[in-house]
Amino acid sequence: MPERSNLVLASASPRRLELLAQIGITPDAVIPSDIDETPKPGELARPLALRLAEEKLAACKAPNAFALAADTVVAVGRRLLPKTECKDEVEACLRLMSGRAHRVLTGVAIRAPDGRSSARVVITRVQFKRLSECEIETYIESGEWQGKAGGYGIQGRAAAFIRGLSGSYSGVVGLPLYDTQNMLTGLGWK
Repeated sequence: MPERSNLVLASASPRRLELLAQIGITPDAVIPSDIDETPKPGELARPLALRLAEEKLAACKAPNAFALAADTVVAVGRRLLPKTECKDEVEACLRLMSGRAHRVLTGVAIRAPDGRSSARVVITRVQFKRLSECEIETYIESGEWQGKAGGYGIQGRAAAFIRGLSGSYSGVVGLPLYDTQNMLTGLGWK
């Protein structure tokens, strides 16, 4: 059996750790990259998700190991939704997504120990049902939305809001596992 490759996760997200564990990967270290995640003027969702993942990867110092970075962005049309920090933000997000589709874009960037790298953006279309006032208020009271892109976590109570999705469920959670595994394998991960 070949020797296992070392992996550093450049993310503080507990969801990304859980997702990697689902496919049998346990990072040797977790070294969150602290970068400015503010969108540039006029920056669209796809370039933003890719730039943030690549900047997190560049900030990750992991010699002799694979390094994995990711970032998730939510957009309704051309409008970027925030990682919600207050009740007003999550309420605005939920009202905007109510009864319509939005996109969840997760940028993934991986660097091999030899310096080769790979990056891509995985896009998932998510359709929300029309939300009642009670559903919005109850979700806000749950506090589950704090710090989440677009103000919701699909793996929690907001699962009841999803009429359907097209793309990667795990990408909406925070790391598209199919793409991540293929990128690692393509760079020589063992």
